[in-house]
Amino acid sequence: MMAQTSGKIGRSYPAVYNQGYGDHGASRRKKSLAAWNPMAGDAEEDIHQNLEDLRPRARDLYMGGSLANGALKTLRTNIIGTGLRLKPAFDADFLRLSEDQAKRLKAQIEREFALWAESKDCDASGMLNFYELQQLAYLSWIMSGDTFALLPLLPRKHATYDLRVRILEADRCSTPTEQAEQQQSGKIRSGVEVDADGMVAAYWFSDRHPGSRDFLPNKWRRVQVLGDKSGRRNVLHLFEPERPEQRRGVPMLAPVIESLKQLERYTNAELMAAVISGMFTVFIETEQEDGDPFGLAPVGEPANPTGEPLPVGHDSDLKMGNGAVQFLQPGEKATIANPGRPNSGFDPFVNAILRQIGSALELPPEMMMKSFTSSYSASRAAFLEAWKMFRMRRSWMSADFCQPIYEEWFVEGVIKGRIDAPGIFDDPALFKAYTRAEWHGPSQGQLDPVKEVNAAILRVKHGYSSHQREAAELTGTEYESNIRQLAYEQQVRQQYSISLEGGEQTNATDNDEEDDSNI
Repeated sequence: MMAQTSGKIGRSYPAVYNQGYGDHGASRRKKSLAAWNPMAGDAEEDIHQNLEDLRPRARDLYMGGSLANGALKTLRTNIIGTGLRLKPAFDADFLRLSEDQAKRLKAQIEREFALWAESKDCDASGMLNFYELQQLAYLSWIMSGDTFALLPLLPRKHATYDLRVRILEADRCSTPTEQAEQQQSGKIRSGVEVDADGMVAAYWFSDRHPGSRDFLPNKWRRVQVLGDKSGRRNVLHLFEPERPEQRRGVPMLAPVIESLKQLERYTNAELMAAVISGMFTVFIETEQEDGDPFGLAPVGEPANPTGEPLPVGHDSDLKMGNGAVQFLQPGEKATIANPGRPNSGFDPFVNAILRQIGSALELPPEMMMKSFTSSYSASRAAFLEAWKMFRMRRSWMSADFCQPIYEEWFVEGVIKGRIDAPGIFDDPALFKAYTRAEWHGPSQGQLDPVKEVNAAILRVKHGYSSHQREAAELTGTEYESNIRQLAYEQQVRQQYSISLEGGEQTNATDNDEEDDSNI
């Protein structure tokens, strides 16, 4: 579409009104798009103004909706499970450690970390161990959009380490009412304080949840991200940024809140219709005033033990029931509405909506509903696709929660002389080399164990993987520990002259050709 415009010397030039996206996604002439005019705001305006509505709705769906509850728990179970476990991966070559020194340091770290992590002393409230704290932190993260972990040093009686982890819900981080000027200037937004460079400098936490009904005024406390003198991390902020300069997180259910709520209403309506259609009620119209039309009351005794006549045909008594008998007033008629249930289109419709919801949550419908009714290939494809997302989020949890806490614990262990790490504070490279670690969660499991174990054997044989990696992914165990245990079990069998079932014990490496032929 063009129009004539005038130039400096009186000549007319065509002006282009629509081109490129202007004739497509940005068109204002097409009827399908003319009434679609969303406002464009920055990350803070789009998110902060709506969090007070998004969080309660997401939590309500989790608490009252089986679908939302199952989806978030499926994520928590597959990503965290029984907890992400520490595997020290310090750089022995850079640290110039011999093989024996590396083994001793690895055993020392694992022993000391277990002393702290498997005890409830690691929790500031004294209720959870480190692995249970992971579950709580992640579930709160995805339900509320973000969560916070404070890392105070709190000496306690009979506790070896002073480091504690305190999990705070997202609502506790908010802008103090007395900081209105700083809020207007943009320095503090939704409890997040930034410096002149836009870097997060501190968080503001209220002493109680804003939804608390104790009617006491809130008091806020400012917590710096890093200590001025020590440089240690005081607070961890877990959230999934989606836009540049985003400071707060959005509940994972935010894109599908409306779909989930409407699906919940539809399901409840169908359930009620099915219940009503399954009821059988007889309505009787009578002109007599007898309160016992069936003659069930004993002679000489009233039908009602209280001595008062039973009300017949009262409006409040009319209701559907299983084999119920209801009496009507003279002249009243009973008209039964047939709901026509069960609805044959219910299941296909719900499954169609579930596919859309699953796409937004990156969860295949099979995993959301725990129903694997497709073929092995289709179920495995859905399984593998979901595990791409699980591994990504597990990596985030490891980097943003587990590793920073581990580094703070490691420092305390060195200071208290329980871990031998000479030179760790002399060079940041040495600190990084000592505190490198891997965090392994539960394995993804197998749909067909025989096929997948045989595939793992082939990958290891041809160098596409390692025994350590396959042991971690298939069974969630450590290859070195497995070999050590197998050697011990073989020694015990030899001691008691017991052979493996099916014949003599053989060396697996001698049968590679035979094993490969059977794959």
